[in-house]
Amino acid sequence: MSNFSWCHGPTCHGQHTQDRIRGVKGSKVLRTKKVQLTHWNQNSFYSKFCSQGCYNAFANKHIQEITAIAPRTEALETPIDVVKTKSTDWRGEPCIDTTIKTVDNHGG
Repeated sequence: MSNFSWCHGPTCHGQHTQDRIRGVKGSKVLRTKKVQLTHWNQNSFYSKFCSQGCYNAFANKHIQEITAIAPRTEALETPIDVVKTKSTDWRGEPCIDTTIKTVDNHGG
C-alpha cells in the first residue's frame, strides 16, 4: 500500500500556492496535493483531503450523492431528563441551574 493518496478536492489542482507548482520553465502546472497516510488518519476523511477547504468543496459538489447513501427520513431523538437545582451565582444571588442528562431507556 502506498503511503499517500491524492487529494479528492475538485479544485485542489487550481489553488495558486507554491507547493502545487510542478514542472520546468515553459511547461509548469499546478498539481493536486498528496495527502500522507498515517495510522491516525487512515480511516477518516483526513486521508482523502489536503485541507478543510478541499473537503468542503468535495462535500458541496457531491451533497446529493453523499446523502443518498444514508437518507434521513425522520428525526433522531435522544431521551433526556432535565434536572433543575437551586444554587447561587457568583454574586451570591439565588439562581436555578439547569442540567440535561441523557437517559438510558434500554436498561443497559
